[in-house]
Amino acid sequence: MHNDKFSSQQHLGNPVTEKSAITLTKQLQDQDIKAISLSYIDNSGISRMKGIPITRLTQACMWGVGMSPVFDTFLLNDDATTSPSAGGPVGDLRLLPDLNKITPLAGEPGWAWAPVDRVKQTGQPHEQCQRQFLKKMVQAAKDQGYELNMAFEIEWMLSLEQSHQFTPLSTSPAYSHQRITEVSGYCIDLLDALAKQGIEVEQLHPEYSPGQFELSIRHSCPLTAADLSILVRQTIRAIGAKHHMHTTFSPCVVNGGVGNGCHLHLSLNNKKGINLFQGGSGPEGLTQEGEYFIAGILTALPSLLAITAPSVASYLRLIPQHWSGNHQCWGVENREAAIRFIKGPPANSHNTANIEIKCIDATANPYLVIGSVIAHGLAGLNNQLPLPAPVSIDPATLTPDQNKALGGIKPLPTQLPDSVAAFKQDTVLKAALGQALFETIIAVRTAENALFMQSTAAEIIAATCWRH
Repeated sequence: MHNDKFSSQQHLGNPVTEKSAITLTKQLQDQDIKAISLSYIDNSGISRMKGIPITRLTQACMWGVGMSPVFDTFLLNDDATTSPSAGGPVGDLRLLPDLNKITPLAGEPGWAWAPVDRVKQTGQPHEQCQRQFLKKMVQAAKDQGYELNMAFEIEWMLSLEQSHQFTPLSTSPAYSHQRITEVSGYCIDLLDALAKQGIEVEQLHPEYSPGQFELSIRHSCPLTAADLSILVRQTIRAIGAKHHMHTTFSPCVVNGGVGNGCHLHLSLNNKKGINLFQGGSGPEGLTQEGEYFIAGILTALPSLLAITAPSVASYLRLIPQHWSGNHQCWGVENREAAIRFIKGPPANSHNTANIEIKCIDATANPYLVIGSVIAHGLAGLNNQLPLPAPVSIDPATLTPDQNKALGGIKPLPTQLPDSVAAFKQDTVLKAALGQALFETIIAVRTAENALFMQSTAAEIIAATCWRH
């Protein structure tokens, strides 16, 4: 082994000493932690990991844990493709845990979890590390005087068995307490596990589809929001397994049904901490800066879909009148618009005014999602993009005259190749992601689309239902 140790935090701006790693190891051992999952999300949205015994934590912090860069090109079925910048058996990266985020897993006793940054063997950032891409975008926003609050809403379905045919655990009415009654112990165990992990839950409720639930957590900074989306899903899956339930976050489990989303809520603040989505003279109290930021995201949605709805199965979910946000428009509390504006209670709008981006599902890499959204929001600010008028009805029901008056509302791409084509022309994301990550994302999307070129909707669902 190379003798010159390094730490992710030394290279990424948060010094960590060998002494602090040893201290943390002792604290985790006192909590009976035996092993740590070093976790990251690949470009196909799959959670990958390497596990280490707790006794190896200090070494992992100082030297990292090896991982092949080929995983940048992995597909959801575990095949690998290639891009000009990635693929093949040669090379090695180091996984470096973020010590500030190590969390004992309440649903998996003896295990702790830590998100990682991927770096080169020299300790310098790996140019295709999605987590470091997000950090770069957060810094870019900060450099321009902005900070963001964010949170994902996570939807999932519970099944009696894990098979090609999804069998909902419950067929009780949508949003009914009856469904909670059927799985009351599971819900309490889930809330208890999340609380033990320090995660503040705001809502847990049954959703529309049979066996479907949704969980909302409190907003946080962008990096923590992305980290938590992974940790929360891992916890949901673990608690389900304890109750002999099978969990799917797939965007489509029944063809034509309402699938699982992973909506992103966000607000934009200036350096004084003032929410720029309220208190202005624009529509619904938006400030000029708030309008520009939303317009940047809205304008880019066709190409952003290659990040936010990155799988072939995503487009089985993005259909009209299913609250999936498949039209390129925004509206106040409009759940059919791709961007829903939420004012919140009038007395508390300074804290609660936010937007919800609905055309996102759990096949997306959360670091890529948030980083890309920030990149286009900043582009909207820098280019002072105008925000079109809000849409106050279901956009699928607009008459030709109504649509013309609103400037021509268009449906978002209906298949992955169309969003990839838009992504290829996206100069903002090409600059933000960097050439290597940009072209690898294209390669992965193109290869996954090729997997299902001849597949029916039923075959796509069967192949993807249990992968995310």
